[in-house]
Amino acid sequence: MMIFRNEKNENAEPPSQEQMQAVMKQWQTWIKSIAQKGHFSSTNRLLSEGKTLKSNQSVSDGPYAEVKEVVGGYLNVKADSLEQAIELAKGCPGLQMGSTVEVRAVMNIDANPDSRNFLDEVKLKELVS
Repeated sequence: MMIFRNEKNENAEPPSQEQMQAVMKQWQTWIKSIAQKGHFSSTNRLLSEGKTLKSNQSVSDGPYAEVKEVVGGYLNVKADSLEQAIELAKGCPGLQMGSTVEVRAVMNIDANPDSRNFLDEVKLKELVS
């Protein structure tokens, strides 16, 4: 999984429509190249709207109230190794704009017997299917 992070900058001027279209085209081209190589699995962009629930049950407005970075989205890729995923991440257009890409291994929950048993016990598997 690639997690895309940007510095939070509330004073930045929003990009023009043309700038946004150019950036989106770069992202589409990059993701398409990953798909053409057979490595694409899924992706989503995260919107800024949200809440954060803390361990003391308090809820704060916005998921990023106390941090300097914003998680803008993620991309799941099929890779044989972390190194291969890092090579794919090197083409991320966000890197040219100062963003970071966190590359993490993801374990399919069905691949772990303890997790699978847990899901079976709480009947989550039926809800997710």
